[in-house]
Amino acid sequence: MDRRRGGGRGRTAGVLGAAVCAALALPGGAWAAGGAGTAGADTGAKGYVFEAGAARVKGAVSTLDAERLQAGRTYRDTLKKDGKLYYRVDLDAQRNAYASVVAVPKAGTAATFADGVKVSMQDGSGTRCGYQDEDFGSGKYGRPIAAYADRTLEPGSSTCRKAGAYYVLVERTSKEDSDPGDWELEIRFRTEPGVKPVGPTKLPENWASGTPQPPTGGPRPRDGGAGLHEAASLGEGEWRTDLRPGQTVFYRIPVDWGQQLFVGAELGSSPAADTYVGGALALSLENPAYGHVTDSQSLGYSGGPASMELGPQRPVAYENRFAANRETSAMRFAGWYYLSATLSPELADVYGDGALPLTLRVTVRGKAEAGPAYQGDAGPFAVTGDDRDAAENGLSAPAEQRGDTLRIVGVAGIGTGTVLVLGLGVWWLLARRSAAGTA
Repeated sequence: MDRRRGGGRGRTAGVLGAAVCAALALPGGAWAAGGAGTAGADTGAKGYVFEAGAARVKGAVSTLDAERLQAGRTYRDTLKKDGKLYYRVDLDAQRNAYASVVAVPKAGTAATFADGVKVSMQDGSGTRCGYQDEDFGSGKYGRPIAAYADRTLEPGSSTCRKAGAYYVLVERTSKEDSDPGDWELEIRFRTEPGVKPVGPTKLPENWASGTPQPPTGGPRPRDGGAGLHEAASLGEGEWRTDLRPGQTVFYRIPVDWGQQLFVGAELGSSPAADTYVGGALALSLENPAYGHVTDSQSLGYSGGPASMELGPQRPVAYENRFAANRETSAMRFAGWYYLSATLSPELADVYGDGALPLTLRVTVRGKAEAGPAYQGDAGPFAVTGDDRDAAENGLSAPAEQRGDTLRIVGVAGIGTGTVLVLGLGVWWLLARRSAAGTA
């Protein structure tokens, strides 16, 4: 009888154990994700944070040795002075393609007009499909700069339309006396679905190019991220942060189809000195494929308030991609637009290494319109309700992903609790039956 009772308890415990194990097994990954810490940040020049999990790739000196980049992935590589690196991408005949590079010089690197990065894409016959080059302009100091190459399927054109292997070439432009240090690269490859019907290809002649009234109400605090992937989200309004000389911060702003983006910046006063420093602040704007749109490095600073604006851009439209003007062409899709701000390291010599107050004024004008009839998921080339919520709350992409994970964990937790309760119920019933059998 004792053995039977013991056997009964063993069966009951086994059922309960199985129920508990099943409950824990179902959301196990989510529980682990919720409790796990994140790996240490991988930083580059002046604290630039590269995207976590970016795969190391080695660019080749020949197209035939080029490593293949996969769509949706992020990669890391190193570019030497006067260097040229090839990567391979395999394209179909339906999707547009974008290969982007963020070049990150070492902290304290001096720069000239000739220093920059050029990204181009070509087919197997050597025909160039698209390219973009970016340099440091009048802001003669090293900082993260971005450029991209595209394969755009243009109506009526036979160039770069075939499926097959294409090659991305990343080149560093420099002069003989340029800084010889290596630059770190953050490389991304994205594709965009085709559309049917194609729709208009001609730009409207009239568009609102006047700068709207800047937002009012006073600045709200919003610190930027230390890399493109860590960019803090912004919506309309005035936003305040503190920036140290040589530091770059990143933000992202959702801009939908038919909307226009306007950005202004004001550097606050300092009691430390009144010496003029040219190129004190550099602003740069990149599109959802991490391609360069426009920039400004012309702000001079003498210790008092100083302001600047990015030039007005056309409303986001699919047909912008067919424009010859580079800035217009870059405003070709909806999604997150990335804004970076860099404070000149030269300010430290005059005003010290302390932070200066920076206010960013963001206006998004116009109602969102319907986008093109994509033949597939638009992916990053769209604005969602979650994106607008992220902008309101200042969330970066990793923070959004953590929030999604927590929501999954919450749902899974409810499921786990339900299974545990059922398991306890089964245990109680079996225990009752065991007790009745031994009475």
